[in-house]
Amino acid sequence: MKDIEYIKKYGNPQNLTENIKRLKNGDPVQYIVGNVNFYGLLFHVDKRVLIPRFETEELIEKTLTYLPSKKALNIIDLGTGSGCIAITLKHKLPTAKVTALDISEEALEVARENAIVHQTEIHFIHQSMEDTLPEYYDVIISNPPYIAYDEPIEEIVEKNEPHLALYASNHGLYFYKVILNQAIKYLNKDGLIALEIGQTQGEAICQMVSEILPHMSCWIEKDMQGLDRFIFIKNS
Repeated sequence: MKDIEYIKKYGNPQNLTENIKRLKNGDPVQYIVGNVNFYGLLFHVDKRVLIPRFETEELIEKTLTYLPSKKALNIIDLGTGSGCIAITLKHKLPTAKVTALDISEEALEVARENAIVHQTEIHFIHQSMEDTLPEYYDVIISNPPYIAYDEPIEEIVEKNEPHLALYASNHGLYFYKVILNQAIKYLNKDGLIALEIGQTQGEAICQMVSEILPHMSCWIEKDMQGLDRFIFIKNS
C-alpha cells in the first residue's frame, strides 16, 4: 500500500493503472516512478542503473567529515552508476573537481542526465576502474559491485537491477583490490579512500589494505542498522 501511495504521489497520473500493474509484477517502485530522493536531491533512475540506497547517503555523510583539509579537492567516484555520489559531492563541495567513472555507457547516460538536471559540472569517463586514471586524486570514493555470485539476494533486486553493478568475483571482493591498487598510483599523499562494503567484508578488506597500502590506516564504520558498511583509509 505504501508503494501504491508513492506511485500516486510521484508517478505520472495518466499511467497510474499501468504503473500499479508493474508494481504487482515485481518492478521496483523507483523504476516505475523514474526517480529517487537521495540526500535531498531527486535523481532519475531506470534499469540502466542501480537504485541508490540510504546506506550510500551515509557513505557521503561520513566522507564529508574525513575530507583532506584542502580548498579545491580533486575527487573521483569509481563506478558512478546514476551519478548520485559524484553529483551530491559536487553539490556539497562546489569548489571541488569531481570525476565520475563507469564501464557502462548506459549508466553514464543516466548520470549525465542527472548532472544536467542538478546543474553540476562533472567530468565523466567511460572506462573500467582498472584502466589508467587521468589524474591524481585527493579522494577516491566508491560503492563498487560487492555481492558474491553465489550470495542470495532479494528477488526484486536480482530480477531488475543491473548485474554489472551488483556482482563481483573473489567472494565479492574483486573491485576492492582493484581500487586499492589504483590508490597506490593515483591517490595524493594526504588523500582519503571511502568505500561502501558488504556487511561481512570489512576484515578481509582491511587485511588487503595492510598488504597493499601498509603505510595507511583502515577502519570500519557501521550504518544506521548497526552493520559494518563503510571503510575509510587514510595515511597514519
